Amino acid sequence: MTAVEEKRATSFAAPKGIPEYYPPESAGFAHVRAALETAAERAGYGLLELPVFEDTALYARGVGESTDVVSKEMYTFADRGDRSVTLRPEGTAGVVRAVIEHGLDRHGLPVKLRYSGPFFRYERPQAGRYRQLQQVGVEAIGVDDPALDAEVIAVADEGFRSLGLTGYRLEITSLGDAECRPAYGQLLREFLAALPLDEPTRARAQLNPLRVLDDKRPEVRALLTDAPLLIDHLSAASAEHHAAVKQYLDDLGVAYVENPRMVRGLDYYTKTTFEFVHDGLGAQSGIGGGGRYDGLMATLGGQPLSGVGFGLGVDRTLLACRAEGVAPWSEARCEVFGVPLGDAAKRRLVGLAAQLRRAGVRVDLAYGGRGLKGAMKAADRSGARLALVLGERDLEAGTIAVKDLATGEQQSVDLDAAVDTVVAALA
Repeated sequence: MTAVEEKRATSFAAPKGIPEYYPPESAGFAHVRAALETAAERAGYGLLELPVFEDTALYARGVGESTDVVSKEMYTFADRGDRSVTLRPEGTAGVVRAVIEHGLDRHGLPVKLRYSGPFFRYERPQAGRYRQLQQVGVEAIGVDDPALDAEVIAVADEGFRSLGLTGYRLEITSLGDAECRPAYGQLLREFLAALPLDEPTRARAQLNPLRVLDDKRPEVRALLTDAPLLIDHLSAASAEHHAAVKQYLDDLGVAYVENPRMVRGLDYYTKTTFEFVHDGLGAQSGIGGGGRYDGLMATLGGQPLSGVGFGLGVDRTLLACRAEGVAPWSEARCEVFGVPLGDAAKRRLVGLAAQLRRAGVRVDLAYGGRGLKGAMKAADRSGARLALVLGERDLEAGTIAVKDLATGEQQSVDLDAAVDTVVAALA
């Protein structure tokens, strides 16, 4: 083992299950996140920057103690004040808490918010399943309108479309309301009671029978083939709401398929529930999803207002882009790369780079006194379209060489006109 290899073997590494994005691949991550955020911003969703950790009770009460998220996957610890806090496993509970705390629901409804960032779940790492996952989410709180449900879904769809994705499908269903859920829950419990389930699953069935329908084990799924479906037991109001959502999606040109067996992994969902699925990702095929949560705000101490939202996986959406071979982004670090030959040239190029940056151009320079050959190699690696080469003779003549790195063509332009020339060339 060489000295370099030995040093690497004893150095620190990122925690297991945490994806890192670094140049040039990080350009794709940034583009995907921005595209999903832009779709939400265009629909009037204002930015909410959420805390990375919250009071543990917020998730226990809001997400549901019977969920795998709360019972198995949360990063929970005691802080120095011996308070139990949890790294956020999802965004909706925190958004609703913020709406209540800051009285955002008292200034016109619906409250439309967007957020993004890392979320944390202690899961078995695999492709597309991470312990630190990146999401973009929206929540629309305060209005029970099927048109709003459709808008939320359409915003997610537009985000995926803007990236050039086509190989995904939208699955939707309805999880009913307070009128039909209790009777259906009892019917499902009776069905489950007759099955040869293990004790932990039986306990889950008593606490929340819908959780059992979310079981991924093949042997359990086989037992559930004839389970009663909630979509067949909706109240009149829920059925009408579901039909209206589908009509609005038709009007918006958003294709969907009904999946009556869908059960999202969080307890707060009611009525509209949906997931975007991409079959090019293997087992972790969901790239985003969400739904309506009509009782969550009251559960967390606020007004009895309805809400609907989604969480889209940035990591998985990037994997979907790679699976489809779409990459609507540039991995170039800059558009222009400055190559100074000599100290006086460097001083002039530093100032010129600042002028170009103020004009909106991304610019980098060759630092460290490199020679022309090494500096031009650095220019090629940067992905820049143009190189600006300035030497002592150029300074004396008041000119600078502008080289197109793709074609190799080079022209000499007046130094005082360099900014305008470069901006025009990049337009």
